[in-house]
Formats: sequence, C-alpha cells, structure tokens
Amino acid sequence: MNNAVEVTDLTRRHKSSIALDGVSVSLQDGVIHGLLGRNGAGKTSLMSIASGQDWPTSGTVTVFGDRPHENEHVLPRICFVREDQKYIEDSYARHAFAAAAMAFPNWDEALADRLARDFGIPQKTRIKKMSRGQRSAVAVTIGIASRADVTFFDEPYMGLDAVARQLFYDRLLSDYAEHPRTIVLSSHLIDEIAHLIENVVLIDRGRIMLDEPVDELRGRAVTLIGAEDTVRELTDFRQVLHSESLGRMARTTVLGALEDHEQERARARGVEVLPVSLQQLIVHLTSGAGTDGSEPGDAAAAHLTRTDSEVAS
Repeated sequence: MNNAVEVTDLTRRHKSSIALDGVSVSLQDGVIHGLLGRNGAGKTSLMSIASGQDWPTSGTVTVFGDRPHENEHVLPRICFVREDQKYIEDSYARHAFAAAAMAFPNWDEALADRLARDFGIPQKTRIKKMSRGQRSAVAVTIGIASRADVTFFDEPYMGLDAVARQLFYDRLLSDYAEHPRTIVLSSHLIDEIAHLIENVVLIDRGRIMLDEPVDELRGRAVTLIGAEDTVRELTDFRQVLHSESLGRMARTTVLGALEDHEQERARARGVEVLPVSLQQLIVHLTSGAGTDGSEPGDAAAAHLTRTDSEVAS
C-alpha cells in the first residue's frame, strides 16, 4: 500500500517552544489514522504543516509525493477541518458548503444535504450565531462531504453532544467504506474512536512515540489486581506503566501480554488479569516520568517497538 503523507525529520519552532522535534512518520493511503496525544503535544502543528497551512522550520512533508505548500495540484486533495474553523464573516451554512464545493473536486452536494439534515444544521442562522455544536456540525459535514483524498479532523466534533458524535462516527465510517481515502482523526475521546481507527500515531512533546496498527496494540498491556506481594512477584520483570495500592491490595498495569502459564499462575493465586483499553494504554504511555530521568513514556515506547521475541529474550 502506498503512503499518502510522508513526514521526514520535521521540526517546527516557535519563539519560546518547539512544537515538533525531528518528527518522521508515514501515513498509509486508504487508512483511518488516529493522531493521539495530550494538549500541546504537536498534533495540530503536524496537521497544519501537512495540509500546507503552516511552514516547517526544517524537514520535509510530501502528500502523494509532492510538497503541499502553495501547490495547486495537491491542496485540492487535502481537507483540514479544525475545532476553531473560520468562516467568511456573516456567512450561512449554505455559503460554507458552496465554498467547499469550489475547493474540493470530489465534493458531494447530495451527501452534504443529507448530513445537514441529519445534524439539524439551521439554514437561516448565520454561522457566527450558531451554537458550538451547530458550528461543529457544519465543520464535520464539510470534512465528510469533501471526500478529499486526505482529510484531517482536528477535533472539530468536540462541540457535538454524545448522540451527534455517534452520528458523525457512523456517517464517516459508512462513507469511508464506500469511498476509501486517507483520514486522520485527532481526538481526546480515544475509546470513542477506537473502533474507527486502523492505525495509531502517538505524539508527545513534539516527538513520535508510537506508530502502529491498532490490531497489533491490542493485548500489549494488562492490569493485574490482587494481593500486593503476589502482584509484585508476578510483575517483577516487566515494564510497569502504572501501579497503585490500597491496603494490602495492588493494581498494576504492565506492558506485554501474559503467557498462558502466567495467566494460570495468576488465577491460581487469586490475581485478576484485565485487558487494557487503547485509551488506558495511551494515558499510561504519556503520563509520569521514568525513574531514570527519561521523558514520560520513553522506556514504554521503546518496549512497544520491540518484537515479542526480543521482549522474551
């Protein structure tokens, strides 16, 4: 499968901070990617540069082999929808959709009309007078109906309520199944989008910590709950992501799935072994500092990049 976006040694410096620090990552074409990370991790900077809306300090970005900046052949193939999306002053939803129709060659007017009805977007209210949820609905409608070859969603759906967010997920997945393209979802609601995304790109403090298919991440971490001494013994030689105790009981999350004989041993000793959700894994990887003074999650991220045989050895 070809890569839609190639990022190589990308750095973006601001006056007092570094948003991106030597980032290199490839986004496969025809895949829904989850771009995950904490606030200020560099997600928006990465998407802004990849969509040609910001310039890198150094490094390169190509979209389908060409640099996107001021490139009239590439930019119509990219749709970047963000939470703080700007619109023409005093415009209505129909004006925003008309502008999108001119910008994106794959624009589907009938789909936009259906989505507008589904989301209940008011037709006689200026966008600046709409509620946050209604403005979000306008943004996600453009993102889906654009059918751009590469579509970045920088959390524009955060203004939607739970019902509307589920509607967004359903409509996006349905249209993606019929018209595959590269979609990048940035979100803090990781558990909500876990069923949508096929690949996870985790960024923290301007660096890529993880770039891996979701299926390969499942089972990479487990939580053990039981007597503190027993849990400590069972996790003694594993990378601990998080541990807490209450009296004589402990709850410890470790990287690496347990072998069958380890699970049998845990059950025999009264220790419960629970799977770790994608959101829990991401939270653990991006919180806390290493005991050796390393950046948060460095050791865990390094562990995740090893093969099972390397870990076993």
